Amino acid sequence: MRLTTKGRYAVTAMLDLAFHSQSKPVTLTEIAGRQTISLSYLEQLFARLRRANLVKGVRGPGGGYSLAEKLTDINIAQIIAAVDEPIDATKCGGEANCQNDKACLTHDLWMGLSEQIKEYLKSITLAHLLEKHTIQEIAKRQDHDYSQVIEIPKSIKANS
Repeated sequence: MRLTTKGRYAVTAMLDLAFHSQSKPVTLTEIAGRQTISLSYLEQLFARLRRANLVKGVRGPGGGYSLAEKLTDINIAQIIAAVDEPIDATKCGGEANCQNDKACLTHDLWMGLSEQIKEYLKSITLAHLLEKHTIQEIAKRQDHDYSQVIEIPKSIKANS
């Protein structure tokens, strides 16, 4: 099984949102800056996350995104499923047509692995991840790094 960037970025963005949206909505631009993810890619992911009722948009000044559910109610499997990322270790997508339209010798093995992965990801919520000290430290470091982005002074812009 290979988790693509779509699934990885969705989980990363949701964890960033969970960390930062506790006091106010978070813009996709902020998430993109902290996580070095393309803004247009985040827009696509958040459209899917919104349709899955995992995030909600807040319009207007000070707007952005916030979680649509409590931290304890959003698990990693839901996030991955929301962006249409299959959690499947089989070669056949679970269809049992891996060898001449029939199940291959190891089909049940890979189906069992897929189920174990799904159950593991279902057992981990955003709240569980945010409780980890290392995640909190990384998020704080990213905040610091993001705030250190150098802005071009207006005097230089005017002379350009």
